[in-house]
Formats: sequence, C-alpha cells, structure tokens
Amino acid sequence: MAETDVALKEAMTIEGALGVALVDYGSGMALGVMGGGRDLDLAVAAAGNTDLVRAKMRTMEMLGLDEGIEDVLVTLTGQYHVIRPLTSRTGQGLFLYVVLDRSRANLAMARHRLKQIEATLQV
Repeated sequence: MAETDVALKEAMTIEGALGVALVDYGSGMALGVMGGGRDLDLAVAAAGNTDLVRAKMRTMEMLGLDEGIEDVLVTLTGQYHVIRPLTSRTGQGLFLYVVLDRSRANLAMARHRLKQIEATLQV
C-alpha cells in the first residue's frame, strides 16, 4: 500500500501531469499537493472542486442513483481536470485531483493509472 506522498509522486509521473492533490471533500482542504505553480494554485482548485463533487453527489442522491462516481472530467481548451473520488474504506470522503496538459496527456491511460494508484493508496 502506498502512502499519500508516494501516491502523489506516482500521479505526477502520468504523461502530461501538471499537478495533483489529495482532497478531503468534507472540508475542502488539500491533504497533499504536488506540482502546480503560479498559474495553477492547487489549494484553490481543491476547494473549488470540492463544491463540484458535493453537487454531483447530491444530484445522484436526488435522482435515486445507487452508483458510485468513478471519476469526473472537466475538459478545458488546454487541460484535462480529472477528479477521482476514493472508494476504499480508508479513503472515504477523499478524492484525487489531477490536472493534465491536454496536448501531452492520453486521457484513457491517465484514468487507468489513477485507478491503479487509488487501489494502492493507504490513507
């Protein structure tokens, strides 16, 4: 099982990764970040994406959908933002957030790699 910092480092090896965060969507706080920079404030992005995750979960509840969210994808003109809620017992209430450079990333491979990282993450 990988610890948080190891999982974040692994996520940063995804082709095109610009930044990654492990976020508590109860509080909106980033428990760990890697990458980012002046043009990508991962703490601000973590808080904002918390609202997105909460809204989607409320919507699914109102619709009576008894399914889990595998991931949420936001496609920008130059980036992919992938949000992956964790499903393990120890990961409940957390999500991985990865920002990818759209010109360098393979979205299918990135999603596959995030699934693998999630499976080994021990929080």
